[in-house]
Amino acid sequence: MTTLLRSKLTNVATSVSNKSQAKVSGMFARMGFQAATDEEAVGFAHCDDLDFEHRQGLQMDILKAEGEPGGDEGAEPPVEGDIHYQRGGGAPLPPSASKDQALGAGGEFGGQDKPKITAWEAGWNVTNAIQGMFVLGLPYAILHGGYLGLFLIIFAAVVCCYTGKILIACLYEENEDGEVVRVRDSYVAIANACCAPRFPTLGGRVVNVAQIIELVMTCILYVVVSGNLMYNSFPGLPVSQKSWSIIATAVLLPCAFLKNLKAVSKFSLLCTLAHFVINILVIAYCLSRARDWAWEKVKFYIDVKKFPISIGIIVFSYTSQIFLPSLEGNMQRPSEFHCMMNWTHIAACVLKGLFALVAYLTWADDTKEVITDNLPGSIRAVVNIFLVAKALLSYPLPFFAAVEVLEKSLFQEGARAFFPACYGGDGRLKSWGLTLRCALVVFTLLMAIYVPHFALLMGLTGSLTGAGLCFLLPSLFHLRLLWRKLLWHQVFFDVAIFVIGGICSVSGFVHSLEGLIEAYRTNAED
Repeated sequence: MTTLLRSKLTNVATSVSNKSQAKVSGMFARMGFQAATDEEAVGFAHCDDLDFEHRQGLQMDILKAEGEPGGDEGAEPPVEGDIHYQRGGGAPLPPSASKDQALGAGGEFGGQDKPKITAWEAGWNVTNAIQGMFVLGLPYAILHGGYLGLFLIIFAAVVCCYTGKILIACLYEENEDGEVVRVRDSYVAIANACCAPRFPTLGGRVVNVAQIIELVMTCILYVVVSGNLMYNSFPGLPVSQKSWSIIATAVLLPCAFLKNLKAVSKFSLLCTLAHFVINILVIAYCLSRARDWAWEKVKFYIDVKKFPISIGIIVFSYTSQIFLPSLEGNMQRPSEFHCMMNWTHIAACVLKGLFALVAYLTWADDTKEVITDNLPGSIRAVVNIFLVAKALLSYPLPFFAAVEVLEKSLFQEGARAFFPACYGGDGRLKSWGLTLRCALVVFTLLMAIYVPHFALLMGLTGSLTGAGLCFLLPSLFHLRLLWRKLLWHQVFFDVAIFVIGGICSVSGFVHSLEGLIEAYRTNAED
């Protein structure tokens, strides 16, 4: 018994010593300095493993010393923090979310059984995200930016491609054998790792809030563009844009009953193909008027008040970072991710630049917020109806994603949940949970009615959450997690992107807000 007690005390002393060295090394690491010695670096890397193994071993030794039969069968389960421990530095997974995060899409933990996608399929998903119907607002950005607007389309593609790559780099760390392994599985996990250990869940909550804002604003934009397109397609009907928005929302109300996206996903390919056909029709019409193109209207000057709004519009059209960790985790060959990002963003840059320039040259100073509103009446009605159908079929995707984020963060975190679960024991949605979903649909309608300005809303969202998720947070996380391994030019790029992104975000947000206030006052006077 004396020998057993002495060994336990020795293990405790060793663990405490290693943990103390790790805390000192960790403090210097957070300040940006290297560890003083190799031993301290090893102690910092192995501290959590030692502490975890010691507590588990201590518990098993006590059970064996007491001579309880059954061995492991009679052992008490380890505490929650041990079961859901994340070696990547993130917060412990809640009991209700651990299976979703460990076995869900993009997770490397147990993800081998799930069907993987090729690089071409992953590129198709990224293309759908950055080549959506919000491209229709890019000619309006050229209206206020000229050639500088075209340069920003190229610049945003380069930066978003780079930040997507460094965001994926933050998912990986070297293990004890020097091998690079995937230790995180989501944007939220990266954010939590950056704020650990002092605030282990703060980063995830910030990312979740930004994600919810972007998803809800995307839903609002779909309602706004549906009302706008229908109103301009049938100007002779005694139906206002607000009334068309209400009709569109009535069609969208069944989204509150969605349990999964199987039914909706069947239309995604058809919608995307229809959108490419629409873009081709618009470009074909513009090419038919090539003799009348107003090249003299494209200048190097910028509208100081409205150009920052154009920055937000361009950035919002490239947002895809929020689902890249999941996409990369589901690829058959993750090593092809960088190549996939390169060709998708090069293609997006070329197509967006050509579409925006050709459309602006055709209508010049008469370019409207939604470019299809410039088409002749005979063509406009047909094209806009297809666009409205695409918008209505696209609405359930961001809506369902926003509902999932809200439910997991507020209703499904076990003891840490703010509200009781939305689902009963039989898996059916409770009545008050359905009421909340309907309220979210109605909220998107109210926002679309009172702020029916597509370009201004798109610029506001791009400046607020788009710049944060695409520019600011990836560069900040890259510096925080991989500081010791970065070369000087990588540090320079990250700092430059953070500074430029911050300036563009603040200026775009302020000018978009001013534009919305001015538009609201004008509507009130009318």
